[in-house]
Amino acid sequence: MEDFFYEMQKRMILRENLLSNKACKTQEAIKFKEDNRDDIRPAFFRDIDKIIHSLSYTRYIDKTQVYAFANNDHITHRVLHVQLVAKIARTIGRCLQLNEDLIEAIALGHDLGHTPFGHMGERFLNEICQREGIGYFCHNAQGVRVLKDIEDINISVQTLDGILAHNGEILLNKYEVDKNKTKEQFLEELEKVETIDKYSKKILPMTLEGSVVRLSDIIAYIGRDIEDAIILGVIKRADLPVEATRILGNNNSDIVNTLTIDVIKNSIDKDYLTFSKEVFDALILLKEWNSKVIYYSKEACKNEEKIKKLINKIFEIYVNKLENIDKLEKTDVLYEFYYNRTEEYRKNTDIRKIAIDYISGATDKFFLKECEENIENFNMNDLYQE
Repeated sequence: MEDFFYEMQKRMILRENLLSNKACKTQEAIKFKEDNRDDIRPAFFRDIDKIIHSLSYTRYIDKTQVYAFANNDHITHRVLHVQLVAKIARTIGRCLQLNEDLIEAIALGHDLGHTPFGHMGERFLNEICQREGIGYFCHNAQGVRVLKDIEDINISVQTLDGILAHNGEILLNKYEVDKNKTKEQFLEELEKVETIDKYSKKILPMTLEGSVVRLSDIIAYIGRDIEDAIILGVIKRADLPVEATRILGNNNSDIVNTLTIDVIKNSIDKDYLTFSKEVFDALILLKEWNSKVIYYSKEACKNEEKIKKLINKIFEIYVNKLENIDKLEKTDVLYEFYYNRTEEYRKNTDIRKIAIDYISGATDKFFLKECEENIENFNMNDLYQE
């Protein structure tokens, strides 16, 4: 049987002979724990399977992308976004002869740390963390904690590093890598992201595959968010800035195609990824326009103050419950969450951080259900009224 597993692994890894010398190969995979299980799947391929079978991955389906309270089934949710990122990233990776397994693992896991209600929820949890003196909340670092500490899944360091460094909100025209990064350096960066304000903007991924996902995140959301805004009546297609659309296109399909082709053309055989100057300048302009007109629109910021109050209130309730955890009913969802974690997590994690972990992992609907059950006079329907 050992011969069978060895032969199958060898066959799967043979395809890596076609990869660029700039690609991260399976034999370079770094693990935190030894994994002696017989398996035909190479390390990064297994990372993909572990991620899509994780509990946190199932919760993507009801997490906000941009619009939290839109009554429209065609609006993008987080689960679709990560799939779009994965597809775009694999297209770029295949053309550049990079490791598609590693790319897919990073792409599918890159937003596992996102909160309910998108960046609005992330902002409020960060404010609580600072107020409580427990560091900073960044969804990229939280994604690493979800896999490494909260669900305790043995994921490769290169995959976790790509998640930590993805920073899709930052637009660059030279996506470089830190090829000499070690496991120890990765852990140092993870700690700094959680304890130093805006430190996540300073780090580079350790692989070119990580850079591909970082860049593909922007390609995936920039045009898709426009389509969602048009569907909801926030903007009209005619409103789009002509200076950008004459170069990139004025619909998601054209924008994705233009950006993907351009970055492939300009990055072949390079140690970094880059756009042409014309396309990059147009992308900057469109991203700034999106930020002003879409992300800060009335629809995107709907119920902002209400959600802020609810998150703060639920945080207080959860901290109180955790301080008296053994008095809770065993059927309480927080009790179940706490005692399903490792002893190391329970022993070494501040209860305020545990409360943050639990809130950040919630879907939009679950969070509101918790509000119904724990906050007096709360009415979920009030949030969905026009």
